[in-house]
Amino acid sequence: MVLAQLGGSISRALQQMSNATIIDEKVLNECLNEITRALLQADVQFKLVRDMTTNIKKIVNLEDLAAGHNKRRIIQQAVFNELCKILDPGKPSFTLKKGKPSVVMFVGLQGSGKTTTCTKYAYHHQKKGWKPALVCADTFRAGAFDQLKQNATKAKIPFYGRHVLSESIRLNLYTESDPVKIAVDGVETFKKENCDLIIVDTSGRHKQEAALFEEMRQVSEATKPDLVIFVMDSSIGQAAFDQAQAFRQSVAVGAVIVTKMDGHAKGGGALSAVAATKSPVIFIGTGEHMDEFEVFDVKPFVSRLLGMGDLSGLVNKIQDVVPMDQQPELLQKLSEGQFTLRIMYEQFQNMLKMGPLGQVFSMLPGFSSEMMPQGREKESQAKFKRYMTMMDSMTDEGNTNPKIMTESRIMRIARGSGRLVHEVMEMLEEYKRLAKIFSKMKGLRIPKKGDMSSLSRNMNAQNMSKVLPPQMLKQMGGMGGLQNLMKQFGSTKDMMGMFGGGGE
Repeated sequence: MVLAQLGGSISRALQQMSNATIIDEKVLNECLNEITRALLQADVQFKLVRDMTTNIKKIVNLEDLAAGHNKRRIIQQAVFNELCKILDPGKPSFTLKKGKPSVVMFVGLQGSGKTTTCTKYAYHHQKKGWKPALVCADTFRAGAFDQLKQNATKAKIPFYGRHVLSESIRLNLYTESDPVKIAVDGVETFKKENCDLIIVDTSGRHKQEAALFEEMRQVSEATKPDLVIFVMDSSIGQAAFDQAQAFRQSVAVGAVIVTKMDGHAKGGGALSAVAATKSPVIFIGTGEHMDEFEVFDVKPFVSRLLGMGDLSGLVNKIQDVVPMDQQPELLQKLSEGQFTLRIMYEQFQNMLKMGPLGQVFSMLPGFSSEMMPQGREKESQAKFKRYMTMMDSMTDEGNTNPKIMTESRIMRIARGSGRLVHEVMEMLEEYKRLAKIFSKMKGLRIPKKGDMSSLSRNMNAQNMSKVLPPQMLKQMGGMGGLQNLMKQFGSTKDMMGMFGGGGE
């Protein structure tokens, strides 16, 4: 994933510093040189990197620190804070309000994924209860309207463009070539339809195209958008700063969306664009599909980048895929030591719904998406699906009572699922391994309320250490590291989020 290599390099630099016997000026400089090299190689603008290292040196004055201070922790915190500062302009983005029409205008370079991102943005808000609509004011690129029409139809979102209106509006067909008129007509039409989120997609352009920039200004003046979003391809490189600044000087950019974060590009340009526009990143695109679109939060993102995990994000992901009404029943079964093949099937389903495994992996403290190569990620997802196909070939009795698995049953499952016998055996071995892990939850006291947020209050570091895999516990720094982590995230409820819990 984009920036995974950068995160890995910075993490290694901090780890080497932590391994040093004495933290002195030489060790600090070596650490900062490694971080500087990593940021420059990732295409972060030189001035940003220079300012960051200067600020860290001001904060971490080794001579002024008393003997009792934890110098390693202070340096790590300084690096974390400075990376957050680069990505956080210190001002919030415009807040949409349900029921009140808001116009959002999308601008960006050609090929940045702007049209697809418009639909993703609309789809995300549609799921949250908004009534979105799309207006295609891109008359420059051939096929722009057809692409938006196809995406909008798939997501069941009304649309408006130069050739045709969506059927839901039932107006006459017409052809229009003036992007300003299309944008104005589209916005007015959808306001009459009581849409509370009207998204205007404009032509892609770069700073050398004066005519297109003038057109963008005219569309902005005519539609008076509440928010202008700059869409930026994460692979743009060193040109990101200048291009983003050019957009900022032409229209009032209020937010940034970074696309193609699932690729292999260096991605440091994304950091530069935030500094240039002085606007916050609000979403990141992590794939081509409609739901591969994440809300961006600075601290969890940097935390994942440095291998510190993002338990809050993991909580939200799990809560999205594990329905509240299923949580009490699942917890009760696990507390009684009941981990059946049916439960494993449901958990595999949930994992696949949570998105790319590398992304989920990076949310665990001590790990990063760099540790799961792209090929391995696809291989793991294929394995989940293969196991689920085998379990679909089982009877209800076999799914709930794995002890009855005889040789003849295994052969029948293999034939029914079109797999080999040794693959069925492999699936059963995976079940035994997971059952052993979940058996450690046996005996947990389940509150009468029954949901996972209530259970969180009964968990402490001792209980958590029994449930976590040894490798993860070791990566966290053992029991002491786990306790510090739980303090860092405020309460044990975030830790329990890994099993479906959350705040109340």
